[in-house]
Amino acid sequence: MRGGRVGTVRWDELFADLDAQLSAAEAAELAAEVADRTRLEVGRLRLVDRLRPSLGAQVSLHVRGLGAARGRLLDAGSDWLLLQEEGAGELLVAASALLSLAGVGKPAEVPGSEGEVERRLDLRWALKALVRSRSGIQLVLADGSTLTGTLDSVGADHVDVAEHPPGEARRAAAVRQVRLVPLTAVGAIRSWG
Repeated sequence: MRGGRVGTVRWDELFADLDAQLSAAEAAELAAEVADRTRLEVGRLRLVDRLRPSLGAQVSLHVRGLGAARGRLLDAGSDWLLLQEEGAGELLVAASALLSLAGVGKPAEVPGSEGEVERRLDLRWALKALVRSRSGIQLVLADGSTLTGTLDSVGADHVDVAEHPPGEARRAAAVRQVRLVPLTAVGAIRSWG
């Protein structure tokens, strides 16, 4: 009888061991699938997907041609972001000029979750708002040079800047020249009243 009893115990142990191995394999397979799906979702995230959940956050950025800037993230579009600078006005930054950004939290949006209207709110749209406002601006180009004046118009791939001294209204007598600037050269724009 003893021998038969030992055999039964062995079978019970074997089944328990196989069950534990199967459970561990299923858990590992599930963990690998979750990791793969997470990497896939993160790989689909765009800059705007990361920025929108952080609206209102204090961020610091480094912009080509401008250098460092800090402030509160006010808004973000498909290829731009708007910052309320500490102790200054608003700074519109072309995403193509953004070199780095810190202070943004973890992603909270589904990649590409914006609608058709939001997709159209690109840098050109943001620049057109400055044209309508007739605000004076300082345009920082990608090479670090600056232009001051007023945005006159926004084309398909460029902006017209009426250059005049800072603080002066756009009057024919104050305008030195109108300069065309390709959108690819726009780094950031500070606006004032």
